[in-house]
Amino acid sequence: MSKKSRSKLWFLVHSWLALPIWFFVLIVCVTGTLAVVSQEIIWLANPQMRASPPSDDAPRLNYDEIIAAIKKAEPQTLVEGISRPDESHFALDVDVSYPDGRSVTVYVNPYSGVIQGTAPPFNFKAFTRALHGWWLVPFTNGYSWGWYLVSFLALPMLASLVTGLVVYKRFWKGFFRPTLRIRHGARIFWGDFHRLSGIWSIWFIAVISITGVWFLIKAILFDNQISITTEPVVSVVSRESVPLTSTGKPAPMISLEQAIKVAQEQIPGLDASFVTLPSNAYSHLSVGGRSWYPLMFQTAEVNPYNGDIASTRLLTDRTGLEFVTESMRPLHTGDFGGIWIKLIWFFFGLLLSMMVLSGLLIWTKRTALATANAFKRSNKAPRPVSRPQTVMNQQTPEGNL
Repeated sequence: MSKKSRSKLWFLVHSWLALPIWFFVLIVCVTGTLAVVSQEIIWLANPQMRASPPSDDAPRLNYDEIIAAIKKAEPQTLVEGISRPDESHFALDVDVSYPDGRSVTVYVNPYSGVIQGTAPPFNFKAFTRALHGWWLVPFTNGYSWGWYLVSFLALPMLASLVTGLVVYKRFWKGFFRPTLRIRHGARIFWGDFHRLSGIWSIWFIAVISITGVWFLIKAILFDNQISITTEPVVSVVSRESVPLTSTGKPAPMISLEQAIKVAQEQIPGLDASFVTLPSNAYSHLSVGGRSWYPLMFQTAEVNPYNGDIASTRLLTDRTGLEFVTESMRPLHTGDFGGIWIKLIWFFFGLLLSMMVLSGLLIWTKRTALATANAFKRSNKAPRPVSRPQTVMNQQTPEGNL
């Protein structure tokens, strides 16, 4: 085998070794796409999560009525928090604890207050997000190496976006004159599909790769004990502010609706989507939700005895850096605008997965063809060396006689 042939063979070995990386990227893209709609998939499979109104015009119960309904059904239950999903067809997620020490999340119908079932501690949503986000590698001391491995993919993804735009001259023409040749063979079809889907996914690839780079930076900062947050530590309710009762029972607290009203007066436009009840006599009652900016939550800590606002965490309290970094996660997951935003993220996530698959198919076919040609050349018999024929009967002056 010549030196040139050996060089080509080593290059082919190098190319085939990239195959596991291609599959890893494909699995990360597919699991991320599934994670976007994982909650909706569970909703389809588990009827306990569905909110079934008794009639078309049935009003939703407020948080106080929800707690009263739970207490009526299970008097020993301690409600710790209530969360209302973005979609109205979902049941409420209510964190409860029982006298035997169990703490679980139950699904509660927002129209009747009926407990419809118990959420498992690890469901399909948690599985897909863990598989996509950190490859199911456990967190032992800081962020796991699986988190670093997945988030590091954002760098070549961002680089591929830039190089793809450089290689594909006048890419913007694909918006006005899209080309997808179906009847010219698989190679041409997948090549056209790869280019066309890449053009229409420019914004999505940029969002996913930039937010993925932030996840990598976030892990590095955390593991090196570097904090960029300005969120203050909320002090507990002072001992003097906690009312005393002669019977020793817990002091009466304000209603949740009153706490929400106080929070909304402090935070105009607040849509209170979750409340966290005090865990002890000195804890505050927390109210939070989104307002005009859907990518970020605003919260208020309320004194549960007199309704005074102890602290707030508003949009205006964030620095410019915090405003950007706290927007990264919802932009990456598409979990900030209800089912329609999720469907958009799911569609382009599926398109990105198909782009990786098409690139894998194109690369595999080229590499396989080059490998086959290399083996054909190496097994081909060497050609015989041609030599000048010897003239047996040379004509001489004597021979002409």
